[in-house]
Amino acid sequence: KKSREKGKLRLSSLFRDLKKGDRVAVIRELSMPGSFPNRIQGRTGVIEGKRGSCYIVNIQDYKAEKRFIISPIHLKKLAVK
Repeated sequence: KKSREKGKLRLSSLFRDLKKGDRVAVIRELSMPGSFPNRIQGRTGVIEGKRGSCYIVNIQDYKAEKRFIISPIHLKKLAVK
């Protein structure tokens, strides 16, 4: 992390509001406890819906399309071009 990002987590990233169809990148927040699959680190996907406080993200894993339930703190919204 950059020096300004170390320390406390930003609450804005924890309560980030994403909509269905948004493109996101999966970037693991290392300061959050719990397991996280390494194979999806850095991948991009599309928001399919919301389950509780987490989001369902469709990620292309080689030829198969897979769904992952990911907390919004691990997601970064990508700009649409």
